[in-house]
Amino acid sequence: MGRSKKGSKEVVMVENTTFEHVIGKVIEHEGGYVNDPHDAGGETNFGISKRWFPDLDIKNLTKEDAINIYYNNYWKPAKVDQLPNDLRSTYFDMCVNMGQSQAVKILQQAINSKKLTKIAEDGRIGPNTIKYSNRVSKRRLQAYRCLFYGKLVTKKPDQERFYFGWFKRAIEV
Repeated sequence: MGRSKKGSKEVVMVENTTFEHVIGKVIEHEGGYVNDPHDAGGETNFGISKRWFPDLDIKNLTKEDAINIYYNNYWKPAKVDQLPNDLRSTYFDMCVNMGQSQAVKILQQAINSKKLTKIAEDGRIGPNTIKYSNRVSKRRLQAYRCLFYGKLVTKKPDQERFYFGWFKRAIEV
């Protein structure tokens, strides 16, 4: 959400967080066909990984098929529509980039960091996570996402090659 001054009145600009809007940025970040031996995802196309979809012909996957997979296998199960508008694009991008369970854990950590409540950091997008997500700003969620990447690189130094890209993505979305 952005703000701008127009005359003496403040105008609030609401971020467009429908699937149709958000998916374009995800596809842009994920890019086309890649088979990087250093990437834990392995062979991917539009970010769809052979590791998670072993029966798909990844190399010949169409953009339209990737978008359908993202909607049915990521957006809907992750309950993105039930979160506050300003968290949706970041949370969905996290689900795509690191898996739903890890994305939910990071959201739960961000919620708990406010010290207003304590919810289980179990990686499940249940009613308490959804209810208390309105207490978290997009920036706080992005910060905890960056913290995750920093810890990941510390644990797996060979992944440092991806850190700067992850960081840029984390603060952009």
